[in-house]
Amino acid sequence: MKLSELPYRTAATVIGVEDATANDSVARRLREIGFVAGERVEVVAAGPVGAEPLLVQVGYTRFALRRREAARVGVCVADPVRTAHTALGRETVES
Repeated sequence: MKLSELPYRTAATVIGVEDATANDSVARRLREIGFVAGERVEVVAAGPVGAEPLLVQVGYTRFALRRREAARVGVCVADPVRTAHTALGRETVES
């Protein structure tokens, strides 16, 4: 799933940033500001015109991204059961 498709206020984990070309400066900058594999991310809000820009929180920092920039960030939606068990210190999830 792409970050631009993530429902508002849904916790997800960054999988990676897609490079459009070799030496892609936008992808490099996204990684530099914190969009790296394993980092927690969520879309907080969107602008009033065309739902752009997106207000995105990565870690404890918020950024405004254009949808085309957010579409480069691959995410995986957190499993709420696994997340709850991990927060409680349990290693396994029971079915």
